[in-house]
Amino acid sequence: MSRRPARLAALAALAAVAGGPSLAAAQFWNREDPKGPPTDQPPAILEEVGVDERLGNQVPLDLGFTDGNGRPFRLGEAFKGHRPVVLTLVYYDCPMLCGLILSGMAKTMRENGLVLGKDYDAVTVSFDPKEKPAQAAERRRGYLQSLGRAEAEPVWPFLVGTEAASRQLAESVGFRYKYDPASKEWAHIAAVFVLTPDGTVSRYLYGIEYPSKDFRLSVVEAADGKVGTSFDKFLLTCYRYDPASRKYEPYAWGFVRAGGLAVLLALSGLIGGLVWRERRGKARRTA
Repeated sequence: MSRRPARLAALAALAAVAGGPSLAAAQFWNREDPKGPPTDQPPAILEEVGVDERLGNQVPLDLGFTDGNGRPFRLGEAFKGHRPVVLTLVYYDCPMLCGLILSGMAKTMRENGLVLGKDYDAVTVSFDPKEKPAQAAERRRGYLQSLGRAEAEPVWPFLVGTEAASRQLAESVGFRYKYDPASKEWAHIAAVFVLTPDGTVSRYLYGIEYPSKDFRLSVVEAADGKVGTSFDKFLLTCYRYDPASRKYEPYAWGFVRAGGLAVLLALSGLIGGLVWRERRGKARRTA
C-alpha cells in the first residue's frame, strides 16, 4: 500500500472509531497539490456521499450479479430462505474501511446468538464494477473462516456486478457513494442494511461496530418476531430504535407496560394462591 492510501485508510479508521458516519475517502487533501500534505478543507466529493434512509422501500430482487464462483446470481436468491437478510455494500480492494465493516459484521455474527443461515441470511455486494469474482471469493473465504463456517456452505454470498446493477441496488436503500480520481478510492459511508424476508428496508446500522443487542433486535424486528426467543420479543416492547442515536434505546412506556404486566402476574399469582389455600382449608374442615 502506498503512503497516500495508507494515510487515507488511517484517517478513515479514526473517523469510524470516533463515531458518526465514517467515510472511506475521508482524507482532506490539497486540491492544488494532490501530492502535498492534507489540509483542513474537506473535498467537495464528501458532500456527495452518505445515506438517505428509505425505510419501507423495496430492493429490486431481480437484479443480476455474479458470485465468487463466476456463476450468475440473482439478488432474490439471497431471500429464498424467507429470513431477514443483512446487506453490506462495500468494495473488496478498499484499503481499510470496508474491511472494518465486514470484520465488525463477522464479530457480531459470532456473538449475537442468532445463527447465520437459520435465523437470518447475509449478502455482500461490491459497488466497484472493475472487481472480479476471484476477489469476492477470497474475501468470502476469509470471513467465513472467522465464523468457523466452511467455504462450501451456501451462506453469505459475496457478489460483484455491473455499474448499473450496483447503482440501482444502492439507490434502493439510499446509499450514495462516489469514486474520487484524485485518491483513486471510493468515498462512502459505513452502514449495514437490515432487510425483511421480502426485501423491504427495515433498519440501518451505522459505524464499524454493531452491538450484539442492536444487531439481534434489528433482525428480530425485520422477521416480525418469527426468529429469536420470547425474551427478544419482550425486549422489543421495552426498546425502540432511536434515529438520533441510531441505536435501540430503553423505551419508557415499554418499561411501564412491562412493569404493569409483571404486577398483574404477581397479583394473579397471589390471588390464585389465596384461593387455593382457602379451598384447601375448607376441604380439611369438611373432612
